[in-house]
Amino acid sequence: MPYTPFDLTGKVALVTGGNGGIGLGMAAALARADAHVVLWGTNPEKNARALAELESLGSGKVVEKLVDVSDETAVREGIDLIAEQFGRLDAAFANAGVGGGGVRSMQEIDEETYRRVLAVNLDGVFYTFRQAARQMLTQPSGGSLVGISSVAAVDGAPRAQHYAASKGAVIAMVKGVAVEYGRKGIRCNAVLPGWIRSDMTQGAQDSEVFTEKVISRVPAGRWGEKEDFGGIAVYLASDASVYQSGSVIVVDGGYTVF
Repeated sequence: MPYTPFDLTGKVALVTGGNGGIGLGMAAALARADAHVVLWGTNPEKNARALAELESLGSGKVVEKLVDVSDETAVREGIDLIAEQFGRLDAAFANAGVGGGGVRSMQEIDEETYRRVLAVNLDGVFYTFRQAARQMLTQPSGGSLVGISSVAAVDGAPRAQHYAASKGAVIAMVKGVAVEYGRKGIRCNAVLPGWIRSDMTQGAQDSEVFTEKVISRVPAGRWGEKEDFGGIAVYLASDASVYQSGSVIVVDGGYTVF
């Protein structure tokens, strides 16, 4: 018989922040693997563009909803709607995140920015995991939870201590969820992107100095692209990853080991 664990036909996958960047790259691959894909974002125009881009890629349905993941009530209502529409949730990618504001020093990180970064990058992952797990616990098949962290969690990140702290906490949360829910058939893993082209890194992309000093050190020799996250997304949503849990998976072109 053919080996087809990466066929996601019938599976339902949620991608928070799925209307752009890494989230959109993941969502596109999930759609091509024939999953039903639910996109959450806070920008209606970006949601609409992402929906138009994805809805013809596979045999599954693609839907979008405006959800602010820093609001647990909104997250709960969003998960309830998924259950109502599809009857299940097989994978949830907690990808929504915001950057640190491009400050020149830790001393310039203001209270409002600090709280906003933690509210989206950390609280949003917690709320997404908790509410997605609530649904998955009702399913005999369990499910897959994925937190999008960052190499900033494991490397020193000057001028972005608030961002790095939020992403480091995601790794700790992933491990705790993996242990608590493993016997319930729910696995949980973290993905750590390196330097990836996105709206969040536009300033660095525009800097010749950054390209010369940082991107030149990436063994793969280039910026990462959103499409580079399609394979890991399909794998973690698929039956091929049912025994992988509590893992920290780095996708950075070799940057952190060089």
